[in-house]
Amino acid sequence: MGDRRRSRRLAAVLVVTGLACATAACGAGSDSAGGDPNTLEVWTRSNPDSAATYERVFDAFTKKTGIKIDYQPVVNFDQQLQSRASTKDLPDVMINDTALMGSYQSQGLLKAIDPDAIEGHDQIAAKSWSSTVGIDGKHYGIPYSRQAMTLMIRKDWLRKLGLQAPTTWQEMLSVAKAFATRDPDGDGKADTYGMVVPGSAQNGYVAWWGAGFLWQGGTNIVEPDGKGTYKPDMDSPAAVNTVTWMKDNLFCGDNAVTQPGALTAVTSTATNFQDGNAGMYMTGPYNIVTFDQALGKDAYEVVPAPAGPAGGDALAEGENIYFGAKTGKAKQEQALAAFLVSAEGQKLAMTGGNQPVVRIPVNSTLDAATVHDDARWSVVQKAYEDASRQFPNAPDFAPIKQDTADSLNAIFTYCEGDVRSQLKELNETLAGDLKDQDLLK
Repeated sequence: MGDRRRSRRLAAVLVVTGLACATAACGAGSDSAGGDPNTLEVWTRSNPDSAATYERVFDAFTKKTGIKIDYQPVVNFDQQLQSRASTKDLPDVMINDTALMGSYQSQGLLKAIDPDAIEGHDQIAAKSWSSTVGIDGKHYGIPYSRQAMTLMIRKDWLRKLGLQAPTTWQEMLSVAKAFATRDPDGDGKADTYGMVVPGSAQNGYVAWWGAGFLWQGGTNIVEPDGKGTYKPDMDSPAAVNTVTWMKDNLFCGDNAVTQPGALTAVTSTATNFQDGNAGMYMTGPYNIVTFDQALGKDAYEVVPAPAGPAGGDALAEGENIYFGAKTGKAKQEQALAAFLVSAEGQKLAMTGGNQPVVRIPVNSTLDAATVHDDARWSVVQKAYEDASRQFPNAPDFAPIKQDTADSLNAIFTYCEGDVRSQLKELNETLAGDLKDQDLLK
């Protein structure tokens, strides 16, 4: 199993790093920013809606400082980044997921950052700064945006069926079954589903979505020892009990409450909630704009993740500002970072346009609900502050997430399998992932 895992990963790396820098984004950034000391090449992983918001933010920065931004919204971010890395010509600044920091840092793609060099660093909470610390104890990112998964639920369906929003797993399961069987949309047809799940193994989706359940059930996927090493935790009694509960109640048997095709769905295809035929979705606040447009604000509400046996912690995510491992523009990069985390920069990124790119502000002088003028954001902010945890940021978590997703997807797909033995095999695989990074306890 370990040999197959390493061979598969090596093949993927060779394919990605062997790509030529052939796109307009790659070539334009390299030519236009590289020779001008007062121009920063900045990349974000963005669709057109979020890119338009970033454009407004960068325009305001240039107007204020005179520093120009060669902005590249890149959809295939990691693929393009590897291409640029192979030419040793990285972007000056990147804004991307917190969970990718360990992978980028282990490849030598990032410059270490001194928080004290960033104006306004003291307005960012210690919890957010902690997610930018690498294996060596240095910071490799600057917090930019944070968020936590919450439960989006059809409150009009709850009213029709005389139900309350769930606060525990068992209540959630009861509501999901009612949504699936009691015709909450009143059309007289059996065409509604209890819960939306992006359960594909592709890009680790089912592990990303299911992480909250694992934590709420008492397992940590991998467990830090406080000394810079980790041990896998997916064959523990808590893990076996949690995964068995998920399999039996969400995916398998006559009482399964997820949408058809859940185990092949990714976020772009798991559209049943906004399509109006599913009642619950554990997801991030970036979907609020989409759901408001599709369903209307009055049709659903945002509530904390229902608690399991070990509590209610949900997945926290976000984006960091990264400085590419190149030299010569430190002052300009620091100036941009300071603007992006300032109250002015954060507000610009939270308002206007179709899609905010800052959800929960990292600037502690701001309140999400006040800036958005929407009380639902206070639920998300409280969830992040009080009941969330992140994937470990110092290791390269990508292979751990992917191997966990492969195993969970197989367990939920082949319902007659033995969960205990399947998780024991997963645990051995995760030990190999950690050993590959010299992080196994």
